[in-house]
Amino acid sequence: MSTQSERSSVERVKEQSRHLRGAILEELELPTPNFSKETVQILKFHGVYQQTDRDARKAGVTGYGSMVRVGIPGGVLSPEQYLLLDRLADEVGDGGLRITTRQDAQFHRTRKADLRYLISTLNRNLLTTLAACGDVVRNTTCCPAPHSDPVRAELQRRALALSRRLKPKTRAYYEIWMDGEKAAAAETEEEPLYGDCYLPRKFKIGFAPPGDNCIDVYSNDVGLVPVCRGETIQAYTLLAGGGLGMSPGAKATHPRLADPICTVPPELLEDAVEACVTIHRDYGNRSNRKFARLKYVLEDWGVERFRKELEARLGTELAPPAKLEWNKGADHLGWQRQDDTCLYLGLHVPSGRIRGPLRDCLREIVSEFQPGVRFTCHQNVLLTGIPADRRAEIDNLLRRYGASMPSELPPVIQEALACPALPTCGLAITEAERAMPDILADIERTLREVGLDGLPVTVRVTGCPNGCARPYTAEIGIVGQSVDMYALYLGGSHLSLRIGALFTDRVRREEIGAALRSAFVLFRERRNPGERFGDFCHRVGVAALRGAAVEAPA
Repeated sequence: MSTQSERSSVERVKEQSRHLRGAILEELELPTPNFSKETVQILKFHGVYQQTDRDARKAGVTGYGSMVRVGIPGGVLSPEQYLLLDRLADEVGDGGLRITTRQDAQFHRTRKADLRYLISTLNRNLLTTLAACGDVVRNTTCCPAPHSDPVRAELQRRALALSRRLKPKTRAYYEIWMDGEKAAAAETEEEPLYGDCYLPRKFKIGFAPPGDNCIDVYSNDVGLVPVCRGETIQAYTLLAGGGLGMSPGAKATHPRLADPICTVPPELLEDAVEACVTIHRDYGNRSNRKFARLKYVLEDWGVERFRKELEARLGTELAPPAKLEWNKGADHLGWQRQDDTCLYLGLHVPSGRIRGPLRDCLREIVSEFQPGVRFTCHQNVLLTGIPADRRAEIDNLLRRYGASMPSELPPVIQEALACPALPTCGLAITEAERAMPDILADIERTLREVGLDGLPVTVRVTGCPNGCARPYTAEIGIVGQSVDMYALYLGGSHLSLRIGALFTDRVRREEIGAALRSAFVLFRERRNPGERFGDFCHRVGVAALRGAAVEAPA
């Protein structure tokens, strides 16, 4: 069990919450627009983050509201569920819907008075916010591509099953948000997996099909990749210890990719994942939340000790991990063949924000054609099960609304990600989503000036080092340091297989393109045939990249 002598204040709040009840019910009845500090912590387990509008705060207005996150295992929605989310965005949100990098949906600026209506409506339509945030297993991700092969179908089934199995068992969620009957003795209610204090920090799980790393499987606490013979899954390679967050002011925190641990037979898969969760529960740091992720347990123990602990909890030995090979990492954009009669369409959503004409277009397509809807880990949307003979009708709708097909967008835009950052995220140091168009335009302009127009390169921008848009595995990672100042990381992989290195820091937003110019020129002059920019930066090393910057003419 955890040996930390002094627990953080959050641990005490969780323990005293009576399995996530706290004072939520009482504070919902108060006329004030905000919740208390302790209740804010417990609300996260219910999928609710209290936020303030930091733009409004500058003008002397507090502007309380909430971000409400809907967990969507594998990103899969029915057309009816998508249209419900679209409607609620107007009723209780800010008129938009946001896709996260974990295939969730988020409402922003929801008023306290609207929370119960929003959450109860979602649940009546088989959607939930429970465990979308908080110190629990978060939304389980899975490659959303709806190809007809049985391997992908099985991964989707497994993602849903794990999500259900690892949900908190407390009745508090239903008591508070759906006027459920209160437990006769909440004090005696048990959480068989999580216990009274739940996990030390969040826990993320992702499934990736062989060769296709569109979900960034190495960034998860536990990643699962099937070992196949033909179209039959023989086993799963289990990876553990990934996580990309860093904390400002805590130099020892750092991003880390998951390690291959072992191979797990299909019949033990769910038990093995749950055992990994219990290892985090029992040995994660409960004194300092900055070091509370599973990755620090892996780093302290090493792979061998972790595997032996996993084997002990399962009561069986496990085979070594299979060798993993990857050939795809980008999203599933454009028109794609789904099966013999149907197509699916991957549409680019800038920073995952569905709003304006794009939102209107998607509403009409989903209403008229009734496709399945799937959110991706690249914050895009897939429309599935479209009869091939109706493609032209949808193309016409897209043109009418001015929606761009992915093939019409520069590659640097297609592959870009950004976190919400300002004005609503309390952790944001500077802009990300709102600055993204200018940053990408600057990078495009620089590429064009050095003769690399149309270069495919992954760019990810975050407003702080916590890394919600996974900047550290990108070919170009742009991480907020202070107001309009960023650190630049180079050498990540377009397949998300490695962490980039710090190239330079304290770069002004308007100077990002200029700061990258020398690296682009060196790449143009010294790249190997077919070599990606990130692979080149990794090969030559950050010292050579910095040297080129020093030698470049002013």
